[in-house]
Amino acid sequence: MVSDTASRDQAGSAARRPTAATWRLIRQAGQRLSWGVADQGMSSLSNFAVNIYCARTLGAVQYGAFGLAYVTYGFALNASRGLATDPLLVRFSATVMPTWRRAVTRCTGTATAVGLTSGAIILAVAALLSGTARLAFLALGLTMPALTLQDSWRYSFFALGRGSQAFLNDTVWTVAVIPALVLLRRTGHANVFWFVFAWGASAAVAAAMGPLQARTAPRLSQAWEWLSRHRDLGPRYLAEGTANNASGQLRNYGVGFILGLAAVGYVQAATTLMGPFMVIYFGMGLVALPEAARVLRRAPRHLLPFCLVVSVGLAFLALIWGIFLWVALPRGLGHLMLGDLWRPTYPLVWPVTAYVLGACASCGAGTGLHALGTARRSLRAMITSTALSIVLSIAGAAVHGTVGAMVGFAAGSWIGTLFFWQQLHAALRESGVTGSGAVSHPTRSRGSGS
Repeated sequence: MVSDTASRDQAGSAARRPTAATWRLIRQAGQRLSWGVADQGMSSLSNFAVNIYCARTLGAVQYGAFGLAYVTYGFALNASRGLATDPLLVRFSATVMPTWRRAVTRCTGTATAVGLTSGAIILAVAALLSGTARLAFLALGLTMPALTLQDSWRYSFFALGRGSQAFLNDTVWTVAVIPALVLLRRTGHANVFWFVFAWGASAAVAAAMGPLQARTAPRLSQAWEWLSRHRDLGPRYLAEGTANNASGQLRNYGVGFILGLAAVGYVQAATTLMGPFMVIYFGMGLVALPEAARVLRRAPRHLLPFCLVVSVGLAFLALIWGIFLWVALPRGLGHLMLGDLWRPTYPLVWPVTAYVLGACASCGAGTGLHALGTARRSLRAMITSTALSIVLSIAGAAVHGTVGAMVGFAAGSWIGTLFFWQQLHAALRESGVTGSGAVSHPTRSRGSGS
């Protein structure tokens, strides 16, 4: 009798153990997600504050030069992420500490090399320019290595699952840059060169803190080895990120050419309204890929459900925010946020929400493709989606103005979403992910132990 009771107790304990383990994993994933959102919130808030302060202090011409420098920084950062940190997230998420440190040494060295190269190019461009634009590009070129290195530390900590360290690093940058900009204004150095230089130099403070946090340092000498080992991923991720970043730019150019600059302003205002939700979207992006890599390692058969949860969860939150904007803008929020610009912007709320919903729907599939390391398929899906969105948005602008432009952009996004999921299903079949959880062709063949 005692033996039967003991057996039942053991069976009950065994049944409860997986449930407890599952909830522990969910709780840990939730903590990592919260750090992702917090870090993205800190980054977005500091960038917003810097932009607003510069706009109010520098005036239209100098702020325009600051804007050009900021866009250029975005393209350089995209190159650094594609070549350095994206392969790290795919192949070295949730690894043991010694392996992570060896990989991060090479990854951050590569990011620094990209910063030095892009900085040299920017300085060469600055030599060909004149006036205010030259000053902005000169300051950016001098600080570009610090900017790419700081960003690489941020992603490196998320690969390890320590978003709190990334948040701390971004906080150091914010704490350094805001007083520096205020001091420049108080001391009579409020011009675009010193503002951009202070912004980049503050990133250098945070970048210098990275080795203390990680207990490893970048090695420039091993950048080529990193690029060579991950040549199947890096160039394609670079092209993929460039295509993604270019879609909005080309859409605005097309709308501006057909409808004029005012229409571009309405489109830009509508996308700005989605800003609070985009903090969550990009915050999820910081942690979704490392989480997918963990899922693929522990239970490959759960990768597809994980990707579905990412897309459905983000899309639900985007829909809630779109409904909130639709209801709240006519009740005073529109005038508070955009002034008189809110009325012509208001009809674009639902088309922009539809576009963001499409981006959310494809996010999970893109995450799965990256976790599997199928860079060729993710690049193919991104180029297809981007091309469709640009063509349909320009056609929509010609037929039905700004509303037509955003409807076309949203339609291209949703058609591209179907292509993303088709590519993910094909990649899952190729990878050998089976119902038993086995993976016949691991994606970590290159760069193991790098």
